Amino acid sequence: MTSLKADPAAFLAAVAAVIGGKYVRTGADADSYQQDWRARYRGAAVAVALPGSTEEVAALMGVCRSFGVAVVPQAGNTGLTGGAIAPDELDCLIVNVSRLNRVRNLDPLNNAVTLEAGCILADVRALADQHDRQFPVLLGSVGSCEVGGLISTNAGGTGVLRYGNMREQVLGLEVVLADGRIWNGLKALRKDNTGYDLKQLFIGAEGTLGIVTAAVLKLYPKLMVSATAMVSMDEVSQAIALLQYLQRTTGGRVEAFELMSQSQLQIVLRHGSGSGSPMADEAPWYVLLELADSAADWNAVESLETALAAAMEDGLIGDAVIATDQAKADRIWNLRHTISESNKREGFTVSNDTSVPISALPEFIDRVTRRLQRELPNAQVAHCGHVGDGNVHVIVVFPYDIGDAQVREAAAHEANTIVHQESVACGGSISAEHGIGRMHIDRLPLYTSEVELDLMRRVKLALDPDRMMNPVKVLRLPGGKAAASATSLVIPA
Repeated sequence: MTSLKADPAAFLAAVAAVIGGKYVRTGADADSYQQDWRARYRGAAVAVALPGSTEEVAALMGVCRSFGVAVVPQAGNTGLTGGAIAPDELDCLIVNVSRLNRVRNLDPLNNAVTLEAGCILADVRALADQHDRQFPVLLGSVGSCEVGGLISTNAGGTGVLRYGNMREQVLGLEVVLADGRIWNGLKALRKDNTGYDLKQLFIGAEGTLGIVTAAVLKLYPKLMVSATAMVSMDEVSQAIALLQYLQRTTGGRVEAFELMSQSQLQIVLRHGSGSGSPMADEAPWYVLLELADSAADWNAVESLETALAAAMEDGLIGDAVIATDQAKADRIWNLRHTISESNKREGFTVSNDTSVPISALPEFIDRVTRRLQRELPNAQVAHCGHVGDGNVHVIVVFPYDIGDAQVREAAAHEANTIVHQESVACGGSISAEHGIGRMHIDRLPLYTSEVELDLMRRVKLALDPDRMMNPVKVLRLPGGKAAASATSLVIPA
C-alpha cells in the first residue's frame, strides 16, 4: 500500500484517473466544500472528488483504500451538525455526489421514482408535480439539499406530520460500500420480507457505513386544494389542542403545522422575510398551518374557516389570518422557511434539534426557556418547529461580538448542555432530525445506553472494519488503516 504522505501527487493522479482532472478540487477551488454553510465547521480534506457515476464512486473507494485515505461523503452540504465536513486530524477525500443527478426511472402507476443521490429536492418535487404526483419532503434548504444527504440524515421538515421522515419515503437504495462493492437494492416494492431490511442501515447513518448513490422514493397523489393560515395564541398547550382538534374535524387533512415563538418571528422580520408578517408580532406564540387534499371538490378554505372560528370560540387561538390566494400563502410560509438564514444574520446561532413526547412539549419549552434565560442572559432564546412530532428547535442566538471561536464554542457547549439535559429529563432525544455529525459525537454516549452504543459499534465495524467511512462522525472508534497515524482517535471502544 502506498501512503499518502509518501506520495500525495500519486494519490491525486489516481483520483484524477478515475473521474477526470477537471472534477478534482484542491486548494482555493475546494474551499466551498470544506466548510459547512453556517461557517461553524471547517475541514482540511486533501481534495474534493466529484464523481459522475456509481462506478466512479466505487473506484474512488479502491483508490482511497490503497493510499490509506478516509472518505467523507457529501451531497448538498446543507447539514447542521458538521456531518459532511472533513476532520482536521485525518487524511480525507471528500466525495461529493452532486454530479450524480440523473432520473433513472419514473413509474407513476407505482407512485415511485428512481433517481441519483445528487438530485436537488426542489427538482424532485417539480418532477413529481409534472406527473400529477407530489414528493412531500420540504425543508428550508429545498433549493440546494440533495437526495443523498436527505437519506443519510433521515431528514424531516414540515411534512413529517402527515408523511413521516425521509425514512418513510425510501423504497430502495443503491449504496457503495466501504470495500468498494456496489449494493443494488433499488427495489420499488411496498412489501418485501426477504431477510433483513438492509436499506434501513444506511438511512440516517450519515455516510459512516457507505455512500448512497441512488434511491427509489415514494410519490403521492398530487394535492389539488389547500388552505393556509397563521394563528396566534398565548400558550404552547393551545397549539397542541388546536392540532388535535383540526386532525379530528378535517379528516386527517392537516398537511403542516409549525410553531413559532414571538422572538423567532421578530428575528425573521428583521432579516429574512421582506414581505413582512400578516399578523402583529405581539402574541407569545404563532402557528403556521396548512390543510390540503387531492380531492379537487373539497373546499379547503371553507373547512379551515369553520374550524378556526370554532377554535377561536373555544379559546384555543387569539387571532387568525387565512391566505386568500397562493401569494399570501407563500408569504406566510416564507416566515418559516427563512428562519435558518435569518438566525445566521442575527448572530452566532446554536440551533438545537431535540424531540420530546408531544404531551411534554409545554413543560419542556417552559423549563428550557427559563433555564437558558437565567444561565445565558446575553443570548436570545427562540423556538420553532413541528408540533405534530414533538420536534421543536430551541434556538440560542449570541451576539457575534461575544468573542473568538473558542469563546463561541464554549457558549455553544453550554447552550447545548442545557437543552439536551432538559430534553432528556422530559423523555426526549438530543437529535430529532439533524443527526449527530461532529457536533454531538461526544455527547451521544452521555445520553445513550451502553447496549445501544455496543450495537452501533458492531454494525459500524461489520460494514467498515478499517474505519474509513466519514470518520469522527456519530461514533468515536479506534483508528483503522485510514487513521493509522491519528493517535487522537484511539479511544477505547
